[in-house]
Amino acid sequence: MKEKIELTPAQGSKLMETLKNRFEENEGRHPGIPWTDVELRLNANPGKLANLQEMESTGGEPDIIGYDDETNEYIFCDCAPETPGGRRNLCYDREALVSRKEHKPSHSAVEMAWEMGIVLLDEVQYRRLQELGEFDIKTSSWIKTPDDVRKRGGALFADRRYGRVFVYHNSAPSYYGVRGFRGLLKV
Repeated sequence: MKEKIELTPAQGSKLMETLKNRFEENEGRHPGIPWTDVELRLNANPGKLANLQEMESTGGEPDIIGYDDETNEYIFCDCAPETPGGRRNLCYDREALVSRKEHKPSHSAVEMAWEMGIVLLDEVQYRRLQELGEFDIKTSSWIKTPDDVRKRGGALFADRRYGRVFVYHNSAPSYYGVRGFRGLLKV
């Protein structure tokens, strides 16, 4: 596992400023959620702030997209227009990576997400994100794949084309320069 980063006070302050500005510029993603409550939650969870730094540093542009009443947590998601640039050229998971005999990608989406302390969006979450804007118009993102599909060697990915959201399948070991993954983090 990748060593967990710890933010210096200056790094934490800069990230909080970035998150606050993005939050204020995109109020339609999180109506009724006050920034002061989010800020208090983040300050009480420095490990989660470090996870958000990982999302930010790989190009995810994390922002709040909702609140989970059952768990009492804010939901952060990668809101970059295209799948994060620092998380592309990845096959789906470790099993897929190991199965490649040649031309292996450097990593897998599921493993990288785990190392970052986040999870891949599932199909429902991906479609919910697409209700908040238009994402992945030129790229695509691996999404959490149901076990029955994965056991057959496949994996799911999604994108937006022709004004619609599409969910497709591919062999899990495949990887492309325009396919990455979007992550989700609850705080």
